[in-house]
Amino acid sequence: MIRREDGAGGRYMTEFLKSRIFRYIESRAGEIALSDMEDSADFDDSYVLTTDSYTAFPPVFRGGSIGSLAVFGTSNDLAVMGAMPAFMSLAFIIQEGFDGDIFSRIMEDIANSAKMLELKIITGDTKVVEMNAGIFVNTSGIGVRNRHLEQNLDVVREYRDYPFRWVRDCGLRSGDAIIVSGSIGEHGIAMLLEREDLGFEMDVESDVRPVWFAVRDAMDAGGVVAMKDPTRGGIAETLNEMSEKSRVGIVVEEELVPVRDDVRAVSDALGLDVMSLANEGKVVLGVIPEMADDVLKALRKHDRNAEIVGYATDRFREVIVRTPIGTEKILPPPALDPVPRVC
Repeated sequence: MIRREDGAGGRYMTEFLKSRIFRYIESRAGEIALSDMEDSADFDDSYVLTTDSYTAFPPVFRGGSIGSLAVFGTSNDLAVMGAMPAFMSLAFIIQEGFDGDIFSRIMEDIANSAKMLELKIITGDTKVVEMNAGIFVNTSGIGVRNRHLEQNLDVVREYRDYPFRWVRDCGLRSGDAIIVSGSIGEHGIAMLLEREDLGFEMDVESDVRPVWFAVRDAMDAGGVVAMKDPTRGGIAETLNEMSEKSRVGIVVEEELVPVRDDVRAVSDALGLDVMSLANEGKVVLGVIPEMADDVLKALRKHDRNAEIVGYATDRFREVIVRTPIGTEKILPPPALDPVPRVC
């Protein structure tokens, strides 16, 4: 029996993919295989492809909607490979009787988001169903090789052998700096507060936005060897994936992880781990140590809260969080996203 947890991100979803999907289909069209579970895969020296389905409740929320979430979420999966988002498909499954005004708001967000990125939506599909579905959005995106990616790879190869044509989430080596591009947990908390009357008075909004512009400038600085956007499962899931795939450990300084005070307070009050909350406009980067300060400077042009939070190590293979009092604890991958239906 398929469980909700099997599609909620985290450890359960990883186990589901390995046991229920990859045992039947496994292929590659280029450097990146399906079972590599990267954010996108290449099918040509110049192009990468990604696909995603979005099920956000409510469909319009603080700071965005399922429309902006779909466009930016898809473009972000391309951007973290170093690819410039260029083309996208767009498909809807809509419940019969769905509010027309809300759908118009969603379409306005889609149009404005695509315009911001100069991204062309070139094909799509629409189905209206009787079941209690609300609205689902499915997208596929194509990203293209660009001069910013080439600049980054040229800089990386001045310092080490880098065998990949794209920026891979398995590219870390011991000593690499770990950078988070801004404060975390805002999307998960914003969606939770939108659903529940929990009595918290705060102005937090979803961080849903494109990471391409920050990634572009980071690559112009050069030295980026690994990237991933921390959506479902938050940076806990992302760091564990990067660690496992790169076969290195990661040390994170807890006090350096950028978190809004109110987001941390709500998370603590509700017993949520802010490290496991979804984000929709952030990126985790691995950077060769010699270029870390330059990359951080480039990222801070877009978000002053960007921070170097730790480093990769070959002393162990886990993700370790070092607390402000000097103790250390293992940060495991979450079993599932603590706030379901957020992306």
